[in-house]
Amino acid sequence: MWSPPPLTHALVDLLAAAAGVLGSVAGVPLGPRADTAALVPVALATVAGCLLGTCSGLVPGLHANNFALLLAGAAPQVPLDPLALGAAMLAAGVVHTFLDIVPSLALGVPDGAMAAAALPGHRLVLRGRGREALRLSALGSGAAVAVATLLAFPVTWAMLRLAPLLTRWFPLVAAAVLAVLLATEPSHSARLAGLLAFGVATALGAAVLGLSLSGPITGGVLAPLFGGLFGAPVLLDALHGGGVPEQDDAALAIPPLDLGVSAAAGGFSGAAVGYLPGVSAGVAATVSLPAVPARSDLRGFVVATSGANSSTAVFSLFALVALGAPRSGVLVAVDDAGVPLSLSVLLPVVVVAAATGFVLVGLLGDAAFRVVSRLDQRRLAVAVLCLLVALSALFAGPAGVAVFSLATLVGLIAVRIGARRVYLMGVLLGPLALGL
Repeated sequence: MWSPPPLTHALVDLLAAAAGVLGSVAGVPLGPRADTAALVPVALATVAGCLLGTCSGLVPGLHANNFALLLAGAAPQVPLDPLALGAAMLAAGVVHTFLDIVPSLALGVPDGAMAAAALPGHRLVLRGRGREALRLSALGSGAAVAVATLLAFPVTWAMLRLAPLLTRWFPLVAAAVLAVLLATEPSHSARLAGLLAFGVATALGAAVLGLSLSGPITGGVLAPLFGGLFGAPVLLDALHGGGVPEQDDAALAIPPLDLGVSAAAGGFSGAAVGYLPGVSAGVAATVSLPAVPARSDLRGFVVATSGANSSTAVFSLFALVALGAPRSGVLVAVDDAGVPLSLSVLLPVVVVAAATGFVLVGLLGDAAFRVVSRLDQRRLAVAVLCLLVALSALFAGPAGVAVFSLATLVGLIAVRIGARRVYLMGVLLGPLALGL
């Protein structure tokens, strides 16, 4: 039977020892190391998770959290190693963060975490640059995951010490983000519209986020809330639009430095999701926007928001190991299923899933544009609207449909008064800053 040479064993042991030292310094235990036999079901589960994440990423209104929570509920009846089950959940969550840009651009229905990038992405699509937008998103997500993986130990060490301070002063952080966004507006009327949209969205969030809604499928209030705010208004406008225009080549028109800065801004803001209670990927994406170079315009927005969305997978995993506190829906499911917190196994799963998602964005995104361009846009918009209403009912019951309708009204008002959709992220940022 073949076995690796002694030098390979020595190198693996050296790397493990180095990681162990970093983990000890940062206060992040690596957890148990799995033997070779245990890695086979983990590898198969990772593939299955990538498939689940592909499905959830491409279906508007669906999230990997839904699959993860279903798997956690079924865990006692599933004859699967808990570590492999955790690998499937994590892989699904990571691939989802790469692919949720596809329905955001092709259908106009963003995932909540991608809402800040929705309108900039739509503008690129209307200019025939949708294929470029897909690749900008993939690069932003991939670069942010790489940065998060490399810096997770020192960032965890720092955030363990800074998190209480940031939590205490988060209202000032939120106010600063809003002030910077308003300062970028070209006129006083645009600033007033943005402030009004932020205020109305904050009121909506304060009214509905505390509701305990349930439906036939575990989901909650966020699906109807974001579907109404960011998806339905675009689809209603699409009823009278010309559909997706022919898309040009996929060449990138952003300077490499701006690409790197935007990805880093998104990547580091993703740390907030892992270490600050109540902060979502959508909030982190919004916080990252003031750091985007102004000259990068729409493209930098897409890169930064995608980076914030994907880097949360790494930082949230480290936060769960270091703090014992799950900060995302997927990791809540991982925690509920009793998955052993082995960074030496789960972190490579995240990296493999990220590489898979990176490749799939271009392949499936280009195909989605080709398919959508051939369909009747009016019928497509009506069909997706019906799907969003159905998912709202499935995830949050009849009250979820009411939330969806109210959120749609707020989203339409914001667009009609000329406010950018990014201000609608006040639905999360505002109540969080106010301590509601």
